[in-house]
Amino acid sequence: MLKQLTKRVVERATSAELTDHLGYELGEEPPEGQRNRRNGLTSKTLITDHGPVPVELPRDRDGSFEPQIVPKHERRFAGFDDKIISMYARGMSTREISKHLEEIYGVEVGRDAISRVTDAILDDVKEWQARPLEKLYLVVWLDAIVLKIRDQGSVRNKHAYLAIGVGIEGIKETLGIWLEPNEGAKFWLRVISELKARGVEDILVFSVDGLRGFPDAIEAVYPQAIVQTCIVHMIRNSLRFTSYKDRKQLVKDLRMIYTAATEEAAQAGLETFAGIWDSRYPQISQSWRDAWERVIPYFAFPPALRRAVYTTNQIESLNSVVRKAIRIRGHFPDDESARKLVYLAIRNHESNWKRPMAGWYECLAAFHAHFQDRLTRQN
Repeated sequence: MLKQLTKRVVERATSAELTDHLGYELGEEPPEGQRNRRNGLTSKTLITDHGPVPVELPRDRDGSFEPQIVPKHERRFAGFDDKIISMYARGMSTREISKHLEEIYGVEVGRDAISRVTDAILDDVKEWQARPLEKLYLVVWLDAIVLKIRDQGSVRNKHAYLAIGVGIEGIKETLGIWLEPNEGAKFWLRVISELKARGVEDILVFSVDGLRGFPDAIEAVYPQAIVQTCIVHMIRNSLRFTSYKDRKQLVKDLRMIYTAATEEAAQAGLETFAGIWDSRYPQISQSWRDAWERVIPYFAFPPALRRAVYTTNQIESLNSVVRKAIRIRGHFPDDESARKLVYLAIRNHESNWKRPMAGWYECLAAFHAHFQDRLTRQN
């Protein structure tokens, strides 16, 4: 992937440099009286940190164009090929990248040129979003993060829907990014239907927040899937009703429910909790009872597998990476800019997902014991 991005970066940046040199955009007519103009492409193979990368570089008619990102007769591109993308993925603005390149490499690359370079990522985003997926995912975590995006002249909150899946090998991957003004079960139905259309035949367990209608949206597409409500979300929702001075003890007492060894013990823990707290906060125990059908599925699993499915922390961790990348942005000018940066932040973080999840082989044994027929059928 870095080879492909390096090719796009170099070709787009060089094209942008030639635009600045000639004073007119690609596809436009040159200014009246100007004889120099674009004169096709030159093939060149760059030697990069990731191996040889063939590129097509533009040239001008009178040979006065001197590209800066890859000078004439230069073929070595080590240490620089992924710098622009890496800096952008870490949340640096085009102004900061331009200044950094000038200070470190002595290369003057304008902010417009950097924007053109990073815009090349959009083609990769579309290809990545539409790529075929595995037939089977053992667990899929779903959540959304709020972004501020300019829309129709004003800055609005929009949700970036994210999905992480883990396959038979235990290695996580981000399945897609979807932007929508509001988080709702209706849109999640579209997301889940898209996963089905991209080749996902079965998902064993979904781990989701407590959004109303979410389980129905999932089961409409994957009727055999187990839908597990995130326990962390349940705890956070419980604290919404609680005064600050009571929170520490209340959280401690909630542990009687979600750390119980069995469903029956959890039910007993809920009744004990209600006996302690219902006089002050009756809505807390009622919220757990209302969601009980989606709270209890993980009690059927052994401890190692419970840790993998009972919370959406896997995707919360990814959300924190995205938040860090967008923190200095304030807001995005449009959906494409937001999608581009979220994608780059995710792809940058996914370099840490080259090994199976911690305790995966113990989890896999539990999956085989609990879902034997479905695992065998997909393999």
